[in-house]
Amino acid sequence: MSEELTLEERKVIYRARRGLKEIDVYFDPYVKQYYLEASAQEKALFKELVDQEDPDLLDWFMEVSEPPRPELRSLINKLKDYVHG
Repeated sequence: MSEELTLEERKVIYRARRGLKEIDVYFDPYVKQYYLEASAQEKALFKELVDQEDPDLLDWFMEVSEPPRPELRSLINKLKDYVHG
């Protein structure tokens, strides 16, 4: 990642580092390989996901509960596909 990052991109990348292995296993590969090339819409959706609390994220990734918007569920599925193939 280079100095070409916007301030908003830097903030999202920083916030994506959770320190919680169950979430980092999905966020880290996405940030490193896909985030910077994502569409503006997907970046905004990822920012919304990153802004959520860890317990909610865990529940959504483990399919204990559903995120409030179907777009978030779609992005979560995409992140899971990147990791699990």
